[in-house]
Amino acid sequence: MSRARAKRETSAGGVVARRSGTDVRYLLIRDGHGNWGFPKGHLDGGERPDEAARREIGEETGLTDLAQLDTLGCIDWHFRHRGRLIHKYCHFFLFLSGDGTPAPQGEEGISACVWLSYPDAHARLTHANARSILEAAHDRVEAGALDAEPA
Repeated sequence: MSRARAKRETSAGGVVARRSGTDVRYLLIRDGHGNWGFPKGHLDGGERPDEAARREIGEETGLTDLAQLDTLGCIDWHFRHRGRLIHKYCHFFLFLSGDGTPAPQGEEGISACVWLSYPDAHARLTHANARSILEAAHDRVEAGALDAEPA
């Protein structure tokens, strides 16, 4: 008996940070399934993961004043969509948001955008693999990434 192979999909997203004085906040979105996570989505034809991450942040939150600071790694997971097994890989990047008020992209099911402190963001994230990405982002912020020149 043979098992169906999982279809591989690649996406990209971003952890968006903003500083006000010594206070750092991270942007989370609530998706159409009620899960809290980061803006992310599929790569368009020929698009690099960092380009897709920036585009998806803009589409899902309306934020465009973004400086890419670092790469955060890749997470993967399996799920079923319309009976088909999918193996999804998502590349994440750290961005600094300089200005703008996020607005959820309702037509894509995004129902909320919130700025939270690290402890509150960590507690609110729905999935453990997203928490690992936030931990990586926060480690870089603590090491001075928000003070560095954008990549």
